[in-house]
Amino acid sequence: MNAPAPSLYRRPLPRELVAFASPEGRALFDAARAAGGLESFFPLIEQFHTQADPAFCGLGTLVVALNALGVDPGRLWKGPWRWFSEELLDCCSPLERVRAQGITLDEFACLARCNGAHAEVHRPDERSLAEFRAAIAAAARSNVDPALIVSYDRGTLGQTGAGHFSPIGGYDPASDHALVLDVARFKYPPHWVAVPALYAATRPSDPTTGRPRGWVALRRSSRPPSLLFTARCVEGGGWEAFAAALAALTAALAGAPAGDLDAALRALFSVLPELPLAIERRPLALSEQTGAAEALLAALRALPLHARVDALAPPWPTDAATLLLLALPLETWSALSAAARAELLPLIDLDRLPPAVRIEADHVRRQLADLSALTRSPTCSRCASD
Repeated sequence: MNAPAPSLYRRPLPRELVAFASPEGRALFDAARAAGGLESFFPLIEQFHTQADPAFCGLGTLVVALNALGVDPGRLWKGPWRWFSEELLDCCSPLERVRAQGITLDEFACLARCNGAHAEVHRPDERSLAEFRAAIAAAARSNVDPALIVSYDRGTLGQTGAGHFSPIGGYDPASDHALVLDVARFKYPPHWVAVPALYAATRPSDPTTGRPRGWVALRRSSRPPSLLFTARCVEGGGWEAFAAALAALTAALAGAPAGDLDAALRALFSVLPELPLAIERRPLALSEQTGAAEALLAALRALPLHARVDALAPPWPTDAATLLLLALPLETWSALSAAARAELLPLIDLDRLPPAVRIEADHVRRQLADLSALTRSPTCSRCASD
């Protein structure tokens, strides 16, 4: 029988990194503040949070960022309060999968977008050190959109572990150091890192994707969030299977009798149980949204497409199956015959939909685009806990 692993309480910070609370760290803080490089620090530190699980560095970082940006989750946390915590970040991927595998840079961006943020992903194979430095400096000077998130390799910085996420809390231009607000406070304190060293730590490939790590600039999104529905990869499906899901739908359509739209939709519905995908209706958390939710469902169910889908008895709830048809990329329907496509396209034209349905369908369509761009190898990309 194997002996239990020894318990751990923090680790010493490598000498090249400057602890936030040390005399040198305080001097860097004072210099950065005098230079205007700590505007982002204050909204972030108000919401600073220790990740709740060894693999939740991405989720813990996103909790800090979303709350600092003032994004209203539109869902209850506890009691009457709406607030982001890790358990609310359940779109895109099941939390149990994240607990086992962590998340990649693109998955982080997917989660950010479906929870009300605009996310721009950058990698060192596409952006220079000067561009990285400029992104850090711009975020550090802003108290409106203060969230710049870095995904980096701990080992490159002399730390134990591998992939990790944390927000950047400040920048001192004189010393060219960035403040990393490490969300694994049980392991390392917040610390200052020379920007060239931090950039180098984004360069090693994530074994999950085969691509470098990088950074994500977050700001509040101007798009309305979805009210009821969300797309996610289901447990046991796997990202690599999702990458082939839209191709499977197209293949099913290609095998249907030409000109028969109902037969084509039956063929599409026949493969739904095999896809690592779900369009889920979330429970309505806020009583003040009841009227809007009822209006959305009434508008969705009044669509001619909804009645047609219901008559075909899909394996999903009719609401979810109808929303899937509205949200699928238009190229999915390229395998249909001209006659069937001419019959279908007016039914799924977002511009012809009631506004509430259009917003919901557009939200799910964007989620599908994010999900279909993700790939995952058998190697996991978790935040190392040792």
